Amino acid sequence: MKPHLLLTRLARIAAPLLAGAALTGPVLAKDIKIAHVYSKTGPFEAYGKQTQVGLLMGLEYATGGTMTVNGRKIVVLEKDDQGKPDVGKSLLSAAYGDDKVDLAVGPSSSGVALALLPVAEEYKKVLLVEPAVADAITGDKWNRYIFRTGRNSTQDAVANAVAMDKDNTSIAMLAQDYAFGRDAVKAFKDALKKAKIVHEEYLPLNTTDFTAGAQRLFDSLKDKPGRKVIFIVWAGAGNPFKIADLDPKRFGIEIATGGNILPVMATFKQFPGMEGAAYYYYDIPKNPANNWLVTEHYKRFKQPPDFFTAGGMAAGMAVAAALKKTNGDTKTESLIKAMEGMSFDTPKGKMTFRKEDHQALQSMYHFKLKNDPAFAWAVPELVREIKPEEMQIPIRNKR
Repeated sequence: MKPHLLLTRLARIAAPLLAGAALTGPVLAKDIKIAHVYSKTGPFEAYGKQTQVGLLMGLEYATGGTMTVNGRKIVVLEKDDQGKPDVGKSLLSAAYGDDKVDLAVGPSSSGVALALLPVAEEYKKVLLVEPAVADAITGDKWNRYIFRTGRNSTQDAVANAVAMDKDNTSIAMLAQDYAFGRDAVKAFKDALKKAKIVHEEYLPLNTTDFTAGAQRLFDSLKDKPGRKVIFIVWAGAGNPFKIADLDPKRFGIEIATGGNILPVMATFKQFPGMEGAAYYYYDIPKNPANNWLVTEHYKRFKQPPDFFTAGGMAAGMAVAAALKKTNGDTKTESLIKAMEGMSFDTPKGKMTFRKEDHQALQSMYHFKLKNDPAFAWAVPELVREIKPEEMQIPIRNKR
């Protein structure tokens, strides 16, 4: 046989043998890809950046610093939605469709979140919502691919009702005119049993002059007997607490609100003794995850972790807990099966994804503000932890 024909024949014999050898050799595990859609810029930039830091720290903590689960490396792809629903929707579609991410986390804004929910359903991929708050996200706009570590408006409202719901109390609400603000007011109203809502004031997200709104609030309360309160629900830019400069005290009106990020808490120094309920304050929860977060955050950033940093870390720890339950399997149905009813550790302590709507049930913190010259912000001192079982959070989805 001619040499070149012999070589051709040997190559044909060897090809399937080589293919078989390749199949039995070591298989490199594919990366676990997570899209983080958040407001890196825009009106919710402060919240988004905290969430991003917290998400990465949560994944780091839950994987012992390896950023791997079952030999698979976790890679986080950042997507800046700019606080715009149409931008967020486009980014998530590209992440699921083009980047082939296994799941997504975010966003910062409730308005953006509502635009993302149908995208997750279309691509049949998990979206873990953090920190958008609107009830509709795990309510009537929910679908089975949506989980949420962030608290919802009702959890905020029920917790704040602990401080505000007293006899002979009239409350006027000031909120932003979009999903977060309107859902929050509705939930707050539904949670009250004794106090009465006498006025609802909704202002645009970009409001900077609160004078006209404040006057309407004052007019609604000034002639009411008993305790008179303006309760503020606000997120992002603008400072509605400037209405205190218009001297509501002359009508016997006080200002109240829930917890917030530390820069906003600095403006609360003018309200010593104010009570409310907070999602998180770094010095309140006592558990290993929060101890690590506080210590590491001080080391890396020379300041304590904030409101949304803890939320981001909770999301990272939830993702890691789910991946460990599936042994690194990122198929959507495997993740949903693992996450429904799953309890997991967070800087706030244990959270549990309720099976019916995938909302994380969690503690909230009743606080009273104290001024301490050692801090640039008003310090929320713990009155008591409000446990998940104390808050009857309705199941509002229709599926």
